[in-house]
Formats: sequence, C-alpha cells, structure tokens
Amino acid sequence: MIRTCRRDDLQAVLHIYNDAIVNSTAVYHYEPVTLQNRIAWYEEKKASGLPVIVWEEADVVMGFATFGPFRPWPAYKYTVEHSIYVHPGYRSKGIGNKLLREIIRLAEEREYKTVIGGIDASNVTSIRAHEKVGFVHSGTVKRAGYKFGKWLDLSFYQLDLNGPEAPEEG
Repeated sequence: MIRTCRRDDLQAVLHIYNDAIVNSTAVYHYEPVTLQNRIAWYEEKKASGLPVIVWEEADVVMGFATFGPFRPWPAYKYTVEHSIYVHPGYRSKGIGNKLLREIIRLAEEREYKTVIGGIDASNVTSIRAHEKVGFVHSGTVKRAGYKFGKWLDLSFYQLDLNGPEAPEEG
C-alpha cells in the first residue's frame, strides 16, 4: 500500500537510499548519509508541504518517493523533480511504477505543469518505466557526474501535466 511517510519509517528510507548511493548510479553521491541527514531531509519536506510517500507491505517499507523544486528560482514554481527508490530485495515487482504514478497524481492534484526525472543514462529500466507512463526525453548532460571510475551522463525526462488554470508570476 502507498501511504504518507512517517518519521518512524526513516530508518528504512535511509537503508534504501544508502543502498542506491553505494551500489548504483541512481544517486550521484559517494558516501552513505546518516539518519540525522534523512531526518533533516524529511523535516524540510514536511515544512515545505512536499510529499514523501512509501510503499509498505506487511509493515515493511519497500520503497519511497518524493518530489521537490526543480530549480530555486520563482519562474520554476510549476515544475518539480521527483525521486523514487525501491529496496533491492523488492525490485521488479511494480513498486517503483506504483510510486511513480502516485507522485504524478500528487503533482497533478497540486497543479504543477511539469514533472522532471533526472535519470542516469545507463539506467534503461528506469528510463523505460518513465516512458511507459508518458515521460519524454528532454535532454542529456554528457559527463555530468563521475562515480565508480567512469563518467556518467544524466538524462532528463519530463511529463507535462495540465498545470494551473491561471498561472501567475511571482
């Protein structure tokens, strides 16, 4: 089931996120983060009114997702960038897809115009999952990162939503 993340879920969220840091190019970080880091991240998301959701089965958090501002300047206020991570033991079960669809629904409900996914260009599974729900490739930054002894290309995928009926500047 998908539900709002609670503070007591953060140990599981930490484990999932750190696995992505240590074992993949899904996150362009080198070192695992601390529980204190995830608590601060969670509190900042809550204070900003941004969603953090989890997939839970049998009291086990198997994945999580969120979105936040794409860029810090005001003109980007209708665009969000999302993040989705699934525990390695529960991948290929549709959890990431369900979290992605819920993040899209939440973004639509909040009248965002565009959802961005920054995906390592070698992550074909994630790219296909995004394309399956309507995301389109909008560009690739070559050699955007360096991890595991190689240069990484970062591809951006976007999904256009309805957005606000009367967008405003400011």
